[in-house]
Amino acid sequence: MQTDSELQSTIDAITQDGKGLLAADESGPTIAKRFKTIDVESNEENRRAWRTLLLSTPGLGQYVSGVILYEETLGQRADDGEPLPSLAARQGIVPGIKVDSGKIALAHAPGDEITQGLDGLAGRLEKYKAQGARFAKWRAVYNVSDTLPSRLAVQANAESLARYAAICQEAGVVPIVEPEVLMDGDHSIDRCSHVNEAVLHEVFDALHRHAVVLEHMLLKPSMVIAGKANKQQASVSEVAARTVSVLGRTVPPAVAGIYFLSGGQTPEEASAHLDAINRMGRRPWPLSFSYGRALQEPVLAAWRGKAENVEVAQQALLKRARLNSAAARGCYAAKDEASALSVSRASPSERP
Repeated sequence: MQTDSELQSTIDAITQDGKGLLAADESGPTIAKRFKTIDVESNEENRRAWRTLLLSTPGLGQYVSGVILYEETLGQRADDGEPLPSLAARQGIVPGIKVDSGKIALAHAPGDEITQGLDGLAGRLEKYKAQGARFAKWRAVYNVSDTLPSRLAVQANAESLARYAAICQEAGVVPIVEPEVLMDGDHSIDRCSHVNEAVLHEVFDALHRHAVVLEHMLLKPSMVIAGKANKQQASVSEVAARTVSVLGRTVPPAVAGIYFLSGGQTPEEASAHLDAINRMGRRPWPLSFSYGRALQEPVLAAWRGKAENVEVAQQALLKRARLNSAAARGCYAAKDEASALSVSRASPSERP
C-alpha cells in the first residue's frame, strides 16, 4: 500500500495539465554527437555545465513537470554544490532516470535490435532512488522496412519492457515505457501505422501478463509519421489523425498519461504535431511531450559552450518549453515560432 501511494504521488506530480517532460538522458556517444555540432568537447565538466544550464533555467517548472536524466547526471552538482536532481526538484520538476543499457543486434533476427539492462535492475533502482530519482525510462527500438520488425523483435522487446516496468513498480518507481518505431528509412505512413499498432498491442499484452498497474505507468510512443526518406510526407492533420487512431485501438484508458517522443522531428514539427493531436477530440489520457532534441536543439545553438551565453540559452529553452506546453493543451500558434527563434539568436543584451 505504501508503494502504491508512492507511485500515485509521482504520477500526480508528473501529469499536470499542460506540462511535459524534458529528456536529458543522452548517453555518452549521443551527447558527444550533439556537442560536436557546436564544436564543444564532450568531457564530464562540459556535460555538467550543460545539464546545469538546463535544470537551473528560471521558470522551467511552469512548463516541465519531469526530467529524464542519465546516470552520470544523478551524481553531478551545480556550481554551488547542489546535486542536480535536487536542483530540478526545487523547481517542481520530478527527477527520473534512464535505466536501460542500450541496444544490440537481436540474435536470429537480422536487422532487428533488442535493449539490454534487466540484470541487476532492482539493485540499481534502490541506488537511483536514494539519489532522488522517482521515475525511470526504458527504450525499445524498432527498425522499419517491408519486413522489419520481425515478429520475434516485437515480442522480445515487449517482454523486456514489461519486465522492466514490473521491477520498477515493485521498487516504488514509476516506469515510462518507450517503444520507439524509428523514422529512419523510406517506409510509408501506412507501414508506420501498421507497425505502431502491432508493437503497442504486443506491449500491452506483455504488461498485462506481468501484472503492471496501468494507472501507475506512462507511455512514451512514437507519432505515426512516414520514414524520413519517403517522398510522400503526410500533413500535420493526417499525422495527428493516424496517431490518435492507433492509440485508440491499442492503449487502455487506464494508462496514466502519454508523453510522445520527438524521434527526429524538427522542434517546429514536434510542436505542430502535438498540438494537432490534442485538437483531435476524444482521448482518455493526457497527451503531452517527452522531447530531447526537439527541446534542446535551439538551446545548444544559443549556448555553444560559452558561459556568457547561458542566459540567452535558458531563454531559448523556456520559449521552446512554453510552445510545447501550449501544444499539449491544443493552443499552440505557429506564428509564435518567430519570436522563439529571435530570442534564441539574440545576445543577452538584446534579449527582451
